[in-house]
Amino acid sequence: MESTEPRGTKHHVETQKVVSPFAHTEAVMPTKKSNTGKIILWIVLGVVLVGAGAFGGVFLTRYLNDPIRTMESFPVAKYLDSYRGLAGSKFKGQLRVEADLGWKEGSGRLMLFTCPDDNRPIAVMIPSVVANGIYFTKGQTYLSELEVKEGGLIYANSCKKN
Repeated sequence: MESTEPRGTKHHVETQKVVSPFAHTEAVMPTKKSNTGKIILWIVLGVVLVGAGAFGGVFLTRYLNDPIRTMESFPVAKYLDSYRGLAGSKFKGQLRVEADLGWKEGSGRLMLFTCPDDNRPIAVMIPSVVANGIYFTKGQTYLSELEVKEGGLIYANSCKKN
């Protein structure tokens, strides 16, 4: 131990050199992290959720407002037995194109279709307004609103390609 005053004096004080165990490390002050990344993440997540909700809402609205979805399927067997009991009724029909029987200006297109549950062909008149812009090809399938009118002729009030 070293003394700062010569020995023998009244105020002889011994001092020791103390070395801190942290002397060789740098002091780092903690910094506050920015919340900007979290805010951007929440904004992006919010935009994605709003977009998904809007898409789901549009899909659900279209599905629920589709009048064909609640209709009874077209009873081919009952129609072929006697159409009279079905006259004036509307049905939904899953139709597969079998043949084009002809077109008449102002009347529409007469087509031959089959249904999935009964493969016997049925003739369906597709009015000009409905047939406009649709190119029917053998083997294609369509979802249609069908109506049995006077004389037993089946009319397609609407036609959507599946």
